Amino acid sequence: MIEFRWAEGRYDRLPGLVAELVRLNVDVIATHTVPGAIAAKQATSTIPIVITAASDLLAFGLVESLARPGGNLTGLSFFNAELVAKRLELLKELAPSLVKAAVLLNANNPAGSQIALRELEPTAKALKVELLTFEARGPSDFEGVFAAMVSQQIGGVVLYEDQVLNANSKAIVEILARHRLLACGFPEFAAAGGLMAYGIDLPELDRRAAVFVDKILKGAKPADLPIERATKFTTIVNLRTARAAGIDMPTSILLRADEVIE
Repeated sequence: MIEFRWAEGRYDRLPGLVAELVRLNVDVIATHTVPGAIAAKQATSTIPIVITAASDLLAFGLVESLARPGGNLTGLSFFNAELVAKRLELLKELAPSLVKAAVLLNANNPAGSQIALRELEPTAKALKVELLTFEARGPSDFEGVFAAMVSQQIGGVVLYEDQVLNANSKAIVEILARHRLLACGFPEFAAAGGLMAYGIDLPELDRRAAVFVDKILKGAKPADLPIERATKFTTIVNLRTARAAGIDMPTSILLRADEVIE
């Protein structure tokens, strides 16, 4: 039997939802994202926790080490900061004249945003791109945020890997198209009609997380199960979107793409 809880993109609901699961005395809690991991870790020190996908768990102090997590939490991790830096590099390759770019972050996930910016700022400097940060808490903020980008003459947008942004990919794509803004995001973004994406294979991480759950239910201790880092990354180009916007996609990007949406 699986007890399912969904925060609907509202991180403030996570502590209450995890508390419900703890009261039910479930055998394992599976969650994703750093806010989900933090909420679960704060709610229980005894029920095993499996993270299906979250940025650097070690940097957030959620585990003692990747090889021996310690405590009751294990699972799969990826380095979000490296992903957003790669997205900026792709934008610069697409538009060599790019001099001012924006990174869109979730204001309700400040810890993750800070780590991403620490990696992104040196990349922007090396590419000679001025980087401006913009924050949104949810869909109601999108129109104002993207209008502000246009007013500041932003030439390209990097999307941070965040559950709220992922879940609202379609709305973001529509606004970007209206403002004719170049953007590179996560795989869900390209699938929803976004121009380009670079990121992890989330379904693959979900499958691997099921292996962790299975081992724990058979008696393994989370403390002894090493954290696995994502090893499969994908570059996606939405050629249909590029053509509709009159964008000539460089051959160098097309040749490296793992998937081209025609």
